[in-house]
Amino acid sequence: MIETFDDLLMSTFSHLTCPSLLNKIRELSYGLLRCEGKSTITAMLTEIGKQFRDWTSSYRIFSKNRVDMKSVFQNIFMEAVQLCKREDYVVVHLDDTVIKKTGKKIPGTSWKRDPLGPPFHTNFIWAQRYMELSVSVSEQQTIGPARSIPIQFIHCPSAQKPKYNATAEQRQEYKEQLKQMNLNVYGNEAVKQVKTMMDECGMENKKMILAVDGSYTNGTFIKNLPSNVAFIGRIRKDAKLYLPPEQQPHTGRKKIYGQELPTPEQIRQSDEYPWECVQAWAAGKVHDFNIKVVENVMWRKTGKDTRFRLIIIRPLKYKLTKNSRALYRSPTYLICRDPMISIQDFLQSYLWRWQIEVNIEEEKKMGIGQAQVRNANSVELVPAFITAVYSLLHLAYLKCKESAMGELMPRPKWYPIQKSQRITTGDILKCARTQIYCKGIGISFSHFMNLTSKSRSTRNSNNSSLHLDFQARAS
Repeated sequence: MIETFDDLLMSTFSHLTCPSLLNKIRELSYGLLRCEGKSTITAMLTEIGKQFRDWTSSYRIFSKNRVDMKSVFQNIFMEAVQLCKREDYVVVHLDDTVIKKTGKKIPGTSWKRDPLGPPFHTNFIWAQRYMELSVSVSEQQTIGPARSIPIQFIHCPSAQKPKYNATAEQRQEYKEQLKQMNLNVYGNEAVKQVKTMMDECGMENKKMILAVDGSYTNGTFIKNLPSNVAFIGRIRKDAKLYLPPEQQPHTGRKKIYGQELPTPEQIRQSDEYPWECVQAWAAGKVHDFNIKVVENVMWRKTGKDTRFRLIIIRPLKYKLTKNSRALYRSPTYLICRDPMISIQDFLQSYLWRWQIEVNIEEEKKMGIGQAQVRNANSVELVPAFITAVYSLLHLAYLKCKESAMGELMPRPKWYPIQKSQRITTGDILKCARTQIYCKGIGISFSHFMNLTSKSRSTRNSNNSSLHLDFQARAS
């Protein structure tokens, strides 16, 4: 797998014409994979044995903006789309996150709402704000599992409020910045860049499905999306929806909206709208979802020219243990823009959206936001570089998935054995580190891995290699 990762790394950064710059990027990538503590730039250099050399050139890669991350993510996007088994559309997810900081002079930092705070009290943290876009790489041509590959990681700073003694020009400039430096504008620009990537890759006729959460389901964001992008997002349960007007008056003002519909919560509780059964992949297997669908719906926040499909999902029941009582999650209310795409594809695309939450959490564990940089370019490029290495690592696993199953290191014996168990980023990272160490010292761990897998079901057995060694000594 590490050979595939190296080939992807060299082809992704092929736009770097300077051999020394490409070699430094390669060294930092391998240093990032080997980091087990904080993933700072000096830690990456330490992992490759360059802690006693001048590190200035490595920092200047990012501070001087010597890497075109737009070209890097475009190459990653092309590789991800080629691995996708579904050829009729491309599923893209959008989400934002905050990274805690302590320095008050770091560019782009401000007070943000803490997403991990309790629901009954709003907490604030000093942090940076970033936005990520991921593309889902489906493993089957029909409904099934998918793995999200990040294709963009954008720094989204907020507008800085002027001081109390600011001039009128400064206050007017702040009002203009508020209109441009918000998540809706950043999100629209990012989606347009992905659509441009598709056009440049020869996929202008392929449909793009954009799945977002409730924070991006608003009129400002939806109205500025490209017309050929299919949108699906979560809506409030008390949203006001309308039917299109059936008849227009002969005289006077024309109607924009027709009859007002019940709220999504009232539609879910009503018997006038029947339940339908749709299958989709979630939580490791195919489930039967009960949904209600209302076609040709208008939402006042998006204007008169947009029609939606309302999808209401009944929550699935689950049990914490085999003998516990059945529990239920909250119902979900979705609106979809594009009647040509089937309900099953919309539902599956939204269920795949959970992968971007996993991506952001794993990227933070991998080191996003840990680099101690103060330059404005470095603040933007270092997290994007770590995200690109994370994407290349997953692409390398997907490209050699059939052969990589035998190369993955065995999990500890206390892990439950499940047939549909998902290969995590920790498993892939452990495999990459093992192969790097093996190539460095010229050995292979395949013998020990086979012995461990054979003795996994043996009761009360210790490490296989030690266990066999004790038996040989005893005999």
